[in-house]
Amino acid sequence: MIEEEPPSSNQGQFAARNGTSSSLDLESVVQPLVLNPWDVVLCISGTIISCENAVVVLLIFHSPAFRAPTFLLIGSLATADLLAGLGLILHFAFVYFIPSEVVRLLTLGLLVTSFTASISSLLTVTIDRYLSLYNALTYYSKRTVTRTYIMLVLTWGGSICLGLLPIMGWNCLKEPSSCSIVKPLMKNHLVILSVSFFMIFAVMLQLYVQICKIICRHAHQIALQRHFLATSHYDTTRKGIATLALILGTFASCWLPFAIYCLLGDSSYPALYTYATLLPATYNSMINPVIYAFRNQEIQKVLCALCCGCFSSTSPFRSHSPSDV
Repeated sequence: MIEEEPPSSNQGQFAARNGTSSSLDLESVVQPLVLNPWDVVLCISGTIISCENAVVVLLIFHSPAFRAPTFLLIGSLATADLLAGLGLILHFAFVYFIPSEVVRLLTLGLLVTSFTASISSLLTVTIDRYLSLYNALTYYSKRTVTRTYIMLVLTWGGSICLGLLPIMGWNCLKEPSSCSIVKPLMKNHLVILSVSFFMIFAVMLQLYVQICKIICRHAHQIALQRHFLATSHYDTTRKGIATLALILGTFASCWLPFAIYCLLGDSSYPALYTYATLLPATYNSMINPVIYAFRNQEIQKVLCALCCGCFSSTSPFRSHSPSDV
């Protein structure tokens, strides 16, 4: 994903002294394998990401209780993050053990597809949360299920198209001057991905502002109906806003540095800058299961039952409020 300079070789001089061909020289000269510590860290992160999200995917898709639209979107997010983790592992394996331009493009396409699907899935989860509060009375209807499947098709369809671009020829292998900070992605391709991120982030920010307003309004109405004290109303509102701020703040702190550097950076810049901004972005896929899955009470119950060996796929769990997920 990030191009490294090949190690220097005395291959020509060795062949001239010994009168052997270059192919024989390649077989006789064994160069030590030098691992980039950044790639090792990315591989470790990919392993953790894969394990976490594999648990979520198995829980959601194994149990019929998790067929509600909310859990389908959570499952889509976990699947995207799982593929991102696997992509990081495969990138490390192919770069150091099976060097090939074709395989490199396939791995890069997988990473672009998975990370794009992860960010887009976060948007769909946010839309689902907003609609569950704005249209609470009509949320559990066939229209919600249809809308969920449409969002899933758009999310994965668009992500796959963006991931196929490098494989279909939109790469800088033949034009090094057009490379971005993530080789062999072209600069224009990375700009499209970065602009798409900022658009998604702006929509999520606006939706969470609206969610905060709805939470404050609902908390105020409940406080008036039940004659709560003003402090109780304030505590409830503050807790809801703090949760939403944590969700949006985590997403922004993970992805904003890399997205900004994609727009401002150049292929001539040191690879260290790319690694330093890309690594926090991968942490978002590591944190997503904790925020969107493991905090949910229904998932916690099924996970505890599974760990205790009394898992039942027909447990009558149901999420009554997608905004709680």
